[in-house]
Amino acid sequence: EVKGQANVRRAVEVAVAGGHNLLTIGPPGSGKSMISKRIPSILPKPSMDEFLEILNVYSIGGNSLVREGRALSRPVRSPHHTISDVGLLGGGTVPGPGEISLAHNGVLFLDELPEFKRSALEVLRQPLEDGEVTISRSAGKITLPSRFMLVAAMNPCPCGYLGDAARECRCSMPQIQRYRTRVSGPLLDRIDIHVEAPAVRVEDLQGRKKGESSECMRMRVEECRAIQYERFKGNSITCNANMQNKMIGEFCGLSDENLHMLRRAMNELSLSARAYDRILKVSRTIADIEGEKCIEKTHLLEAIQYRNMDRNLQKSYFM
Repeated sequence: EVKGQANVRRAVEVAVAGGHNLLTIGPPGSGKSMISKRIPSILPKPSMDEFLEILNVYSIGGNSLVREGRALSRPVRSPHHTISDVGLLGGGTVPGPGEISLAHNGVLFLDELPEFKRSALEVLRQPLEDGEVTISRSAGKITLPSRFMLVAAMNPCPCGYLGDAARECRCSMPQIQRYRTRVSGPLLDRIDIHVEAPAVRVEDLQGRKKGESSECMRMRVEECRAIQYERFKGNSITCNANMQNKMIGEFCGLSDENLHMLRRAMNELSLSARAYDRILKVSRTIADIEGEKCIEKTHLLEAIQYRNMDRNLQKSYFM
């Protein structure tokens, strides 16, 4: 029930429907964190297999889903930006799960992303790619699942008002550069969807028109996930975000025209091979939401649009 920010709400729906990682960028008060915190209300319920995996991770760490109020639902973890590398990755004298494993089959929400230690953010890269983490200590070695949906939010600059039409940014270019380079290019590359959340207009806040309910969005998400469950039946994955190369080739085919358009976008935006795969996976999810068997031009264009922000952010590295 969020007023305004239709583009952000759409991005959130696509992200949750396909299990895609999401980064929201906007000034203070734009609602980026509030919208992200509403994600649990539209998360699909876990399958029994998924829930048993969640339960197993929590039992290793001596945690209780019932005590945390998350029984029979997906975990949502929101660590503070002061968290250590070990707290995020896992460890201890006797190796135990960190936040990325406690978020398995659920959501890891990192608010004010650049405020986290660079070393802590960098440990996310391999688990985001592999869906598991191996922790080695003198007491032994343990491999834990860590297949989670990363949801992050950040300001565009230290003061938060870069590009804001109503308030002037007070930051110098070197300050903006230092702030943005706290989040590395390789980590940004692993986030499927980047969306801008501009300041909400007064007209939107005062309007009588209510925002769409979470229940309506959740129903569409459930329908989209049902398509994916059927698609990946007999495989070890349940959503589009986790497709590997062979599956991408099988389920994300493009027409010659759309393939040419994607190649052109890749060249003009200087996108990586990893971004190429993620665009295809997001396109597949958008097509599933629309109930289409084939990825159409509109689906591909929307997915490409979600990669514009990471190129804009990374430009500051070379200014």
